[in-house]
Amino acid sequence: MNPVIGLDVSKGESHAQAFLDRGVPHGKIFRFNHDLEGLSSFLNYVRAVESAAGMSPCIVMEATGHYHSPVVQFLDEHQYLYIVINPLISYEAKKTNLRRVKTDAADAYQLGALFYKEEFEPIKKRGQHLMNLRYLTRQHESLTGMYVQAKLQFQAILDQVFPEYHGVFGDLYSKVSLRFLALHPTSKEVLDMTVEEITATIQRLTGRGRSALWCSERAQILVAAARRNPFKETAFPSHLISMQLLIKLLLQYQDHLADLNKSIETLAEELLEYDLIQSIPGIGTKIAATILAEIGEIDRFDHAKKLVAFAGVDPSVFASGKFVATQNRITKHGSRRLRTALYQAVRCGIRSNRNKKLRAYYDKKRAEGKLFKVAVVACVNKLIHWIFAILTSKEAFRLE
Repeated sequence: MNPVIGLDVSKGESHAQAFLDRGVPHGKIFRFNHDLEGLSSFLNYVRAVESAAGMSPCIVMEATGHYHSPVVQFLDEHQYLYIVINPLISYEAKKTNLRRVKTDAADAYQLGALFYKEEFEPIKKRGQHLMNLRYLTRQHESLTGMYVQAKLQFQAILDQVFPEYHGVFGDLYSKVSLRFLALHPTSKEVLDMTVEEITATIQRLTGRGRSALWCSERAQILVAAARRNPFKETAFPSHLISMQLLIKLLLQYQDHLADLNKSIETLAEELLEYDLIQSIPGIGTKIAATILAEIGEIDRFDHAKKLVAFAGVDPSVFASGKFVATQNRITKHGSRRLRTALYQAVRCGIRSNRNKKLRAYYDKKRAEGKLFKVAVVACVNKLIHWIFAILTSKEAFRLE
């Protein structure tokens, strides 16, 4: 007997189909909700399959964003093996059927049957740290995207209210810059104040972080910017309301991102691999945490090429008859977040010759006539092999 349960997960509910062995379905489709009562009934269903087969079944499901998280956590708590497969694999398997049927029951049956056709490795319990690290790094990415959008909207409003304000404080989005602009958003309000009053306001906003001389210099620059401004007051008071709202959002995003960075660093520092990954020049704290969170347990991959495929930087292959394509794009079927983090690591490594070994490999590819992006992808592939070697051997990176 080789029992398995195919599980089609959707929002708030799932459909299960059990198999005692290849081609031997057991019972009818079982539907349950993702609440306490539903998960308890699913546990009884799994135990009934276990009793009929004489051994514990493996549960197969598709990755569904966060919808499958309650089921995965429930299975972890009761120590059942489960497999989370890429939806692309099951989608390609469905296309082999002559009939086009798309129902939850059919999907659950298909997942169970797929288990006997492919060789899947059950997911081991990754550990609380890796799961938490993944959630935090993904939340950081999502929040950063919203922060960038708010900055773009803020700049559009500022260009219509006080365009000369850019560069007054060096960093437009520093707390003192945003807070001062919230108090005095137009050049008229700035010109109505004396330099001493502006200096005192800046000193109050900075606390003890800046010297009196720095505050006085900023005040003089601000007055000069206000005089250069093409208009003293905005013709649209609605812009001032939008600016106040966006400034509050930007300050809140900054605080939330700072808290997330601290939490990510605290979790990552408890992992041995965190320092090992950073031994590669070009990989900093944030990129290292993202790489570790997305890869998870390295023993899921028995070869570096599988990690390359997981990152989605393996070249696609196309051949038909005597034709063999020579220009193939990367598949991009793997983890987008991991691929982005690796790309950033390569850019940081080859910039300013920080990673001499990677830079030499990049220059070699460019000398061969490779385009910039092609050479960078080749460096990403090389970097993945280094990371795989580091994580499997638990040894730091060596440039020589």
